[in-house]
Amino acid sequence: MKILAVDDDPIILELLTQFVSALEGHTVVTAESAMEALERLKDPAVGEFDCFLLDIQMPKMDGITLAGRIRETVRYADTPILMLTAMSDKRYIDAAFAAGATDYVTKPFDPLELKARINLVDGLVKARQARTRKIFATKTLSPQVTPLEKGVELHEPISIFDVENVIDFTAMENYVQQLSRGSLFGSTCFAFSIREVGQFHGSLSSFEFYSLISDVAEVISDALSDHQYLMAYAGNGTFVCVTESGWRPEMTRLMDGINLSLARTELFDNNGASLKPRVSAGEAVRLIWKSGQSILDALGHAHASAEKACKDFENAQNDFWYLGRSA
Repeated sequence: MKILAVDDDPIILELLTQFVSALEGHTVVTAESAMEALERLKDPAVGEFDCFLLDIQMPKMDGITLAGRIRETVRYADTPILMLTAMSDKRYIDAAFAAGATDYVTKPFDPLELKARINLVDGLVKARQARTRKIFATKTLSPQVTPLEKGVELHEPISIFDVENVIDFTAMENYVQQLSRGSLFGSTCFAFSIREVGQFHGSLSSFEFYSLISDVAEVISDALSDHQYLMAYAGNGTFVCVTESGWRPEMTRLMDGINLSLARTELFDNNGASLKPRVSAGEAVRLIWKSGQSILDALGHAHASAEKACKDFENAQNDFWYLGRSA
């Protein structure tokens, strides 16, 4: 990987250069400020980067703002960003992930931990190459110009752009693992799944399906706008959310509100046919006192319960239509 490391401390940059250079297959370009980093991104002679390591506390422009600026660049909309910082307060963690961070490592960093994170990112970069091309095509090209190269897979946790507080699913997993037991006090996770998403996926083009997922994400985001939250698309039509500040949603009422908003939203495919997506809600799971794997298990339970709610709804519909009929 080619990595851009940004820190106003030249000693840290030297350490990172030596450390990463010792890892096989990686190179480091450094910048001592956010503004210098942005200049690096504009310089064609420097080339493109596969990963960013950003400090938070820097003069004139901090690393969180820089992460947001990087995410505004189409080329780097899905490129891994690791925050490497001494700022461990929850408000910085929240702001970093909301701005587009993929992972968060606190200083002084453990070389073994940093090596593991970089190796994970390297695997992520390689695994995402085909998917990234597809997502960029969706974001920048009209469907009349070209189709997506290989399509958007139903179970793929694709990235969603330009919807407030929506982050990559990998970033969501990293985010909850960064939070301490105390930070999770009052936090709740839950999920929504699009009903009959397989039918949408089978009948729509890749562009149309991606657009549908983005539109549903925006409706859910609007429904949560009065609360502090992060959301990620986990694939299979399911959106996983984490809310804070002690708010525990009443899921049936929230689901009804989202479905009412979806009913009022005009969504169409490329042929002008109306699309009428609706969601089912899973259980709200409190995260207090959870840590490590138990947090990921809680996310998984919220995810699974939303998909089960979809299946239960579909079964209930079938039971209704066939009620009273002989086999």
